[in-house]
Amino acid sequence: MENKRTCLYDKHVALGALMQPFAGFEMPIQYSNIKEEHLAVRNHCGVFDVSHMGEVFITGKDAQKYVNHIFTNDVTPDEPNKVYYGMMLYPDGGTVDDLLVYKMSETKFFLVINAANIDKDVDWMKQNATGFDIVIDHCSDRYGQLAIQGPEAEAVVEEVLGLPCKDLVFYTFKEMNIAGEEIILSRTGYTGEDGFEIYCSHKLTIEYWDKLMASKRCLPCGLGCRDTLRFEVGLPLYGDELSAEISPVMSGLSMFCKLEKEEFIGMDAIRKQKEEGVKQRVIGIELKDNAIPRHGYEIIKDGKVIGEVTTGYHTISTDKSVCMALVDKEHSKLGTEVEVKIRKKTFPGIIVKKKFYDKHYKK
Repeated sequence: MENKRTCLYDKHVALGALMQPFAGFEMPIQYSNIKEEHLAVRNHCGVFDVSHMGEVFITGKDAQKYVNHIFTNDVTPDEPNKVYYGMMLYPDGGTVDDLLVYKMSETKFFLVINAANIDKDVDWMKQNATGFDIVIDHCSDRYGQLAIQGPEAEAVVEEVLGLPCKDLVFYTFKEMNIAGEEIILSRTGYTGEDGFEIYCSHKLTIEYWDKLMASKRCLPCGLGCRDTLRFEVGLPLYGDELSAEISPVMSGLSMFCKLEKEEFIGMDAIRKQKEEGVKQRVIGIELKDNAIPRHGYEIIKDGKVIGEVTTGYHTISTDKSVCMALVDKEHSKLGTEVEVKIRKKTFPGIIVKKKFYDKHYKK
């Protein structure tokens, strides 16, 4: 099947981006190089085309009840304009997807899902909508999305795009009408830096991209550095640190599973995992060498395979070879010495916290 293209595809090609298939789309992996783009986000400002992400509106009388049913976090306590991170789970506790939920009102929610999971997620939502008075509006094809990230992101959004954003605190959003067009502006970020997301029409996405590029105040960034940035601050990627086989408890994300609320799909399994423990956990490993551990490489302890790498890099911000890995729980304590098999050789490493670089969000 032919890969889709975002509304900015021609812009990426014109800038000389390296385009590769990702989650069913032709996406820019890098423009100049991953290191330069990574450091632009850490130190100044970078902009990402994330229009491949999926968007779904849930509306209707039972919208809040339904979202709480399929989503692990609790969307009831807060007023509108709050963003929530959490997961949709299978009954056994495995992860359907991790996602963001935007609460617009008790009868209207906006869900942002991973590009690779769009069809699966929407099917899952529909399968579990029986008995709820709601409408599921899969609107991914109508939206473009820009992520503007870095310590200078606030100034760029305000001054280059003319969008007031200083009033937004972390994990909040607002709806705005710009020249007759509805946009959603949020302050979250998948990079560990302060940042904003703009959801709007394809036409407006292109206009904003052109303004940002003309300003020279932010660098276009590809999915390559998006992965190095999220990895350094210990943020999970679906398919690596979360999956149908990897639950939030195994990935160290059980704080986003609110067991005190009425119910959600998979709640019983998560409660049992928290009470009885899990067989494997996602941890961090720092190698004592510059060799780079990659997804799927084996983790060894005393000659026995105890797990495998989920994501690994030689970090750009800290200049260390590190990885996240899923390992047997009995070998998951901080300070445990292990080995990582890279091709035919093994390299010594030590288990550390999986946040390899401190986040710099604006609180």
